[in-house]
Amino acid sequence: MGYGYSYNRGGFLSSWPPATKSIIIINVLIFIMTSLNQDFMIRNFALFYPTSPLFKPWQVITHMFMHGGFWHIFFNMYTLFIFGSVLERQWGTKKYLLFYFVTGLGAAALHTGVQWIEAQHYMSQIAAGNAGAAAALHSLKLTPTVGASGAIYGLLLGYGMLYPDSVMALIFPPIALKAKWFVIIFAAIELLTGITGTGGGVAHFAHLGGMLFGWLLIMYWKRRNRLYQRYD
Repeated sequence: MGYGYSYNRGGFLSSWPPATKSIIIINVLIFIMTSLNQDFMIRNFALFYPTSPLFKPWQVITHMFMHGGFWHIFFNMYTLFIFGSVLERQWGTKKYLLFYFVTGLGAAALHTGVQWIEAQHYMSQIAAGNAGAAAALHSLKLTPTVGASGAIYGLLLGYGMLYPDSVMALIFPPIALKAKWFVIIFAAIELLTGITGTGGGVAHFAHLGGMLFGWLLIMYWKRRNRLYQRYD
């Protein structure tokens, strides 16, 4: 009796959609570079508030490929692979990349807008003679933002809108829900933690920004009957 097997000559990575694969590779390479020279990479490529002396225009893009630690990049890239692969195969590479960067830039826009509101508050406090507000404003301007999380939350939103009734399961806690309910729950958690200021060190409004701009773009495509149209 003979035994046979199929062999993919291109290897494991060849089965990944091209844009998703490229984004993951770029993120991993930049993570390695950041590990080797963290100060240089953060100062030049993380996103800083626009009036910060460390702000540079290209940071609006480059911060999306940087991460603050192993688990940060691991969970982001795992989620990107799971949901991004599905969306890229559905939409085609060009449309998928458009969605990815719209959500990522939208995340940065909302995050920066919230920072602007905070900055205005601190400036009013400074004018009222609150010395501590000056230190808070200085800290805001020197705090870097890194991560693909805004775009990742956009992908989660996109998956939930295209496949609302597909069942998703979490390892911890061990529960399974339809995708649409996961999206709603995650959005509610981010909104609550963002408003209350809990979960410090996490850009919750960037996550919401990714979901918001993803929703706006999908609604735009739906109204023009282009939601399932591929851009190859």
